[in-house]
Amino acid sequence: MDPVLQMSAVSKAYGSKRALQDVTLEIGPGRIIGLLGSNGSGKTTLMKIAAGLILPSSGSLRICGEPVGVRTKAITSFMPDKPMTEPWMRVSDAIRFFQDFYADFDAAKARDMLAFMKLNEREKISMLSKGMNERLQLLLSLSRNARLYLLDEPIGGVDPLTREKILDAIVQYYNEESSLIITTHLVSDIERIFDEVAFIKDGALVLHEEVEEIRMKHGKSIVDLFKEVYAE
Repeated sequence: MDPVLQMSAVSKAYGSKRALQDVTLEIGPGRIIGLLGSNGSGKTTLMKIAAGLILPSSGSLRICGEPVGVRTKAITSFMPDKPMTEPWMRVSDAIRFFQDFYADFDAAKARDMLAFMKLNEREKISMLSKGMNERLQLLLSLSRNARLYLLDEPIGGVDPLTREKILDAIVQYYNEESSLIITTHLVSDIERIFDEVAFIKDGALVLHEEVEEIRMKHGKSIVDLFKEVYAE
């Protein structure tokens, strides 16, 4: 099957600082990929370039064979690490806003996820706990029938029970013909859902392998290999 995401020698510089350096990455459909790295490694920059929010300084990027642009934004769902909603909204307002804005928003899927996430659509967003707000942001992102899902720190700062609920929702509700890329610092909590991992260090891709291959070849868990790579 054709890859969902193809990055070829993608670099990004902000003045003299290079956020990404010649990243070449290909991801097929039906895969959940952990994009891992320390703070400032370039993870969020890579996600924003894939989402079409910023342009690379050099290199090329295609999603489902299309150069990143207006057409790829219509098939890419990006969940940033900050809420995509306004505090004055109720949960139902946020769902209606996304339904109006995105042609691929699946209202039936959203209703199903409301029950799964134990969210009350009449609740004001300003009254939601951090964990419940994370659930809402994930619901909005996964309710689109996209080809590429980009989740930036979807379980950051929430309690372990909420993390498990969010991970279960990711596995249950993402479109299996699509690819899903997740950035996280909480590797040990989330590695169970990864099919592949990609390690970014100082803006460069230093490893991209299947999780089972890593366990067989290195005899290590993802979190142990992560500690080894980033301790150097």
